[in-house]
Amino acid sequence: MGRRKGRAGFKVEKVLAFFNHLLEEKPSIAVLIPLLLVCWGIEKWVFSFSNWVPLVVAIWATFQHCSHRQKLLVEDLNKKWKRVVLNTSPITPLEHCEWLNKLLMEIWTNYMNPKLATRFSSIVEKRLKQHRSKLIEKIELQEFSLGSCPPYLGPHGTCWATLGDQRIMNLGFDWDTSDMSILLLAKLAKPLMGTARIVINSLHIKGELLLMPVLDGRAVLYSFVSTPEVRIGVAFGSGGSQSLPATELPGVSSWLVKVLTDTLVKTMVEPQRRCYCLPAVDLRKKAVGGIVFVSVISARKLSRSNLRGSPPRREQSHSLNGSLVEHFDDKDLRTFVEVELGQLTRRTEVIPGSSPSWDSTFNMVLHGDTGTLRLHLYNYPPNSVKYDYLASCEIKMKYAADDSTAFWAIGPDSGVIAKHAEFCGNEVEMVVPFEGVTSGELTVKIVVKEWQFSDGSLSLNKFNISSQKLMYGSSILLSRTGRKINVAIMEGKDLISKERSGKCDPYVKLQYGKVLQKTRTAHNSNPFWNQKFEFDEIVDDGCLKIKCYSEETFGDENIGSARVNLEGLLEGSIRDIWVPLERVNSGELRLQIEAVRVNDSEGSRGSVSGSFNGWIELILVEAKDLIAADIRGTSDPYVRVQYGSSKKRTKVMYKTLNPQWNQTLEFPDDGSPLELHVKDYNALFPTYSIGDCVVEYQGLPPNQTSDKWIPLQGVKKGEIHVRITRKVPELQTRSSLEADASF
Repeated sequence: MGRRKGRAGFKVEKVLAFFNHLLEEKPSIAVLIPLLLVCWGIEKWVFSFSNWVPLVVAIWATFQHCSHRQKLLVEDLNKKWKRVVLNTSPITPLEHCEWLNKLLMEIWTNYMNPKLATRFSSIVEKRLKQHRSKLIEKIELQEFSLGSCPPYLGPHGTCWATLGDQRIMNLGFDWDTSDMSILLLAKLAKPLMGTARIVINSLHIKGELLLMPVLDGRAVLYSFVSTPEVRIGVAFGSGGSQSLPATELPGVSSWLVKVLTDTLVKTMVEPQRRCYCLPAVDLRKKAVGGIVFVSVISARKLSRSNLRGSPPRREQSHSLNGSLVEHFDDKDLRTFVEVELGQLTRRTEVIPGSSPSWDSTFNMVLHGDTGTLRLHLYNYPPNSVKYDYLASCEIKMKYAADDSTAFWAIGPDSGVIAKHAEFCGNEVEMVVPFEGVTSGELTVKIVVKEWQFSDGSLSLNKFNISSQKLMYGSSILLSRTGRKINVAIMEGKDLISKERSGKCDPYVKLQYGKVLQKTRTAHNSNPFWNQKFEFDEIVDDGCLKIKCYSEETFGDENIGSARVNLEGLLEGSIRDIWVPLERVNSGELRLQIEAVRVNDSEGSRGSVSGSFNGWIELILVEAKDLIAADIRGTSDPYVRVQYGSSKKRTKVMYKTLNPQWNQTLEFPDDGSPLELHVKDYNALFPTYSIGDCVVEYQGLPPNQTSDKWIPLQGVKKGEIHVRITRKVPELQTRSSLEADASF
C-alpha cells in the first residue's frame, strides 16, 4: 500500500513540474487555463460547444509535452557537449600536414594498400556474411583492392587537445577513391533467382579523426568524433556482356552503406576506439590464439536509481524537523556478472549489496590476436524466475609484436584507461566504469597465460622459449602433411545439463576435416574418459571442432562446443590444455594434443625423399609475348598458382603483354603438382585465360635454384620466367644432398 502511494506521489510531482515549466515558458497560460475552465463550464451548463474542443485541447497538451521532453533532451546533450568542448579545447594551433599526405602517397601503393587489403578483406567478408541482405542468399568475396588513391589526412590542418590528462590529436579524414575494386559474387534469393556480380568501384568516407597516444607511446587509439559520411559506388552485372547500375538491384547500395556505417559505429566512433600498437621490437610472429584468465573481483557504487532495469523501491522516513525524506534502498540488490569473450560466456555467483565482491576466475580462450571482453551486470531479485539487466562495460586486448599485450577501456567522461602487460603471466588490474550510467565501477584482473603463434611456438613467459623454435627456426620448415595428430580427451569438469533433473551423461564428438570421432558416455558432470584418437593432418585445416552432448532418452542435448587451433603443432611436445565450452555458462574439457611424424613408407607415398622437410620457393619474375585479351590490343595479366589444394595469386600488371611481377610465393614441400595459370584481369566480366603451364621441380637438388623460361600451353604464344628452389633446413641439408647425390 505504501509503495502505491509513493508511486502516485511520484507521478503528481512530475505533473506539477510539467505545469511549472509551462508557466515559465508561456506566462499567458495562467490566463488561458481559467478561460478554458470558464468555457468548459459554459459548455456543460449553459450551451454545448462542438465535440472537437476536447480533442483540440488534448492534441495541444500532447504537443506541449513532446516539446518539453525534446527540450530536456537537448539540454542534456548540450551539457555533455559543453563538457567535451571544455575538456578538449585546443592547446596547439592548426598545423599543416602536407608532408604526411606526401609520405602516405609514396608508401600507399607498395606497402599500405596490400597490407590493409589483406587485413580488411577478412573483416569485410565476415561482416557481409553476418549481415546479409534479404535479397541475397549467399555472398562471397572474390577480390579486394583499395586502389592507388590513399586517404587525405588533415585537409584543414591538425591540432592537439586535452581530455583530462590525455593528449589527443584532431585531424580531418577524407577518402574519396574511384579506382578501388572489390568484387562480390552473390547468389540471389527469391524472386531474383540466379547469381550476380557486385562490384564496389568507388568509396567516399569523410569525418574527423581522433588519435590518442597511450602507454607511453607504445600504442595509439584512434576513432571518429561522430559517425562519418559514407558513400559507396556499386555496379551490378550477371557476368555477361552488360553491367547494370546499382539501382537495378534494389537495396544493395544502401545495404552496403549500412553494413559499413554500422561497423564503423560499433568499432571506431567515439567512445569506441581501435588500437594500433607501436612496438619497439618486431618479432614478426603472428598470434593465432591465446589463453586468458579473467578474474571478476568486485563492484563499487552500485545504486539502482542510477542503473538500468526495474524502478527502485522508495522508502519514506521523517527527519528531525518533521519533513518527509525519501531515499533509495540498495540493500536488496543481488547482482552477478556475465563475462563474454567471443562465443564464450561465464557467470559469477549472486552476491547481495551495493558493493558486491565475487572474486571469481574464469579460463577463457581467445581466437586471434585481438579480443573484446564484455562484462554485463545483472540483478537477480529474490524469489524471482528472471533477472534484470543493469549495465555493461568492456575491455579490449591486443597482442603487440614485441610479445606484450595492450589492454584499453572507456574511462570516466569518455576518457581512456590503458594498461600494458610486458610478458605473458603478468597480471593487469583495471577499474572500469559501467557505460551509459552515472555510477558504478567494476574491478577486473586479467592474465594472458600464453599466446599461441602460427609457427607452433607458445609465449608462456619471458623465460620460456620453445627449444624446437630455436632449433628449426621459422614454422615454414615444419610440414603440415605426412603427420598424425593424436588427440586425447582426458576429462571434463562442471558440465551442466539444461534438463531440470540435473542429470548429465556426457560424451564428446571430435571433427577434424571430414573425420568424426566419439568418446564413450560418462555418467557425471565431472567425467574422466582418457580416450585417444588419431587423425591424419590436413593441409590448410588447422581447426579441431569439439561438441559435447548429454545423452537423453528423447534425443541428445548439446551442452557446449569449442574450437582448438592446431596450426603449427610442433613434433615431440604434448600440448595439455583446458578448453572452455562455448555457448554455455559452465564446463571445460581437458585435452592432450600431439603431432607425430609417420614413416615415409606410410605417409609419403608418391613423394620424393626429404620432401616433407622443407618448402618450395617460387619466384614469378616476368612473362613475354602474351596474347592480347582486350580490344585495345593489350592485357591485364596476373598468375594464379595452384599447389595441391593451396591457391595463391600475383598482383595485376595493367595494359601490357610483357609483365614483370618479381613476386615470391612459398608452399610446404609435399610433392604436389605446381600449376601456373596466367589470367587476364577484368573487374566486371569473367577472367580470361591467356595460357598455363606446369613447373617441374621434384628432381631439383635441395637449396639449388632453377632459372627457366616455360612456354605457355593452350595459346599460340607466350612464355613465363620463373625461379624455383626446394628449400631444406640447414640441419638436414647434408643428408638430403647425400640422398640426392645420384641426380
